Amino acid sequence: MGDLPRPVLHVRRTGGVVGDETLTMASDSNHHTNGGDSAEAHAEAAITIRGLHKHFGAVHALRGVDLTVQRGEFFGLLGPNGAGKSTLINIIAGLTRSDSGSVAVMGYDVVSQYRESRRRLGVVPQELVYDSFFNVREVLRLQAGYFGFGSEIEPWIDELLDGLMLADKASANMRQLSGGMKRRVLVAQALVHKPQVVVLDEPTAGVDVELRQSLWGFVRRLHGEGHTIVLTTHYLEEAEQLCDRIAILDGGKVVALDTTAQLMDKGIGRIVRVFVTTAEPLPKSLELPDALRALVKWHDGVTLELQLDKRRDSIGDVLKLLTESGVDIVDLKTSEADLEDVFVELIQGRSK
Repeated sequence: MGDLPRPVLHVRRTGGVVGDETLTMASDSNHHTNGGDSAEAHAEAAITIRGLHKHFGAVHALRGVDLTVQRGEFFGLLGPNGAGKSTLINIIAGLTRSDSGSVAVMGYDVVSQYRESRRRLGVVPQELVYDSFFNVREVLRLQAGYFGFGSEIEPWIDELLDGLMLADKASANMRQLSGGMKRRVLVAQALVHKPQVVVLDEPTAGVDVELRQSLWGFVRRLHGEGHTIVLTTHYLEEAEQLCDRIAILDGGKVVALDTTAQLMDKGIGRIVRVFVTTAEPLPKSLELPDALRALVKWHDGVTLELQLDKRRDSIGDVLKLLTESGVDIVDLKTSEADLEDVFVELIQGRSK
């Protein structure tokens, strides 16, 4: 495929991520150098971010961010509001320029090699931006046209419409669609040029359960076919279930970066809470062995709560000690921390 032609003014009307960013980059292509990064240097990574800084006036939005997303990863980018996630995504997409540092997509610098990097990247924006002058199929054809595709892309458009449950809306004007349907079109727009890397910025915000499930089914399929997926979300259970690795941003810095399993094995993630219901109310002066007493968080009437470290304490051993101490157990419940608990502990710990 040859170089794309310079965009025309209607590019900005499509609401397509790539259309907007190409117009911006073409109008100011000499702002940055490539920072010495070449395609060969980053050939093994899907996204490489080095020493990224960005200011908005007095606000230091990104403070030396370094990240590498490997090819084929399902990568989570989490953080509280104002952490710098959207700024980082906008720089990757070419919608915003960094003050310093470099970003490469599939080895191509997003500034000096922006045409190549754009072809390999699809971004699903958080905002519902769309062109009200076209129907769904026309929007996808127009978006594909920016990358030099013509009628040969029609089978893929049909596949996207089917996979995202938009086939019966193909001829519908964008203004006629519900919010959830518009979000599906944004996903299709990001994928229509067959990018190798897909960034999903809050893709399920404000959508119903059915759409969320169908969207994740489609995204899992893309990942299974070898696409690299980068996800930002405030639904942390989604990140816990989907992501191989997770980076947590706070105050413009990467404050945690690990596999999901390793993050879950830190701090509160190691804790198992055990709730025991007894046949008779427990006395206030409950006599327990020292090893067991250290695990008791509280007890009141027939309820006893213990807090265990799952790497060190055995629930079976604890129950045996309770029974040997004369506690008549009639019910047992356990509760483990999830990614949201780990996230909250980490962010609150930094704010103290």
